[in-house]
Amino acid sequence: MTSGANKAYKFFLLLVSCLLFRLLPFRAPNIEPITASLMPISGALGALAGFSFAVLSVFMYDLITGTLGVHTFFVAGAFAVLGIWGGRYFKEHKADTVSYIRFAVWGTLFFDAVTGLILGPVFYGQPFAVALAGQIPFTMLHLLGNVVFAATLSPLIYRLLIKKRKPDVKLSPTNALSPKII
Repeated sequence: MTSGANKAYKFFLLLVSCLLFRLLPFRAPNIEPITASLMPISGALGALAGFSFAVLSVFMYDLITGTLGVHTFFVAGAFAVLGIWGGRYFKEHKADTVSYIRFAVWGTLFFDAVTGLILGPVFYGQPFAVALAGQIPFTMLHLLGNVVFAATLSPLIYRLLIKKRKPDVKLSPTNALSPKII
């Protein structure tokens, strides 16, 4: 498998895995691995890959569940911004647990503000105070889920699916256990 084909395979494997997780019954709607997957993807494969992963994740789920609507575009747009932001963020920050958690916190706050505080009041006539009151416990649970996934799933995705493995060093008679001469 070529490097490009291998990257595409890993990208779609993560996309399908996120979709299957989101289709689990009796799951809180804000406990999902999109952000945790998006971070290593956008960091390792770039902002366009992060953007694509975000948009495809949302549209595939909403198409399969028959819930496509105006909210789809807001949710996809908010995740798309996170995908682009992740591409920039992880160019400047190491792909480690602390960076993943930091990004997850700020990304969740951004995402919930855009989707929860704008969508309901603007498109569904929900009073802003009601949207804000409902958004607080939702965001707290969303933060908890995203931080746990960022600490556990993001490094695993990076290590197992994204990061290139170093080739094995083969020992030959000339370099096997030979003492160094100073």
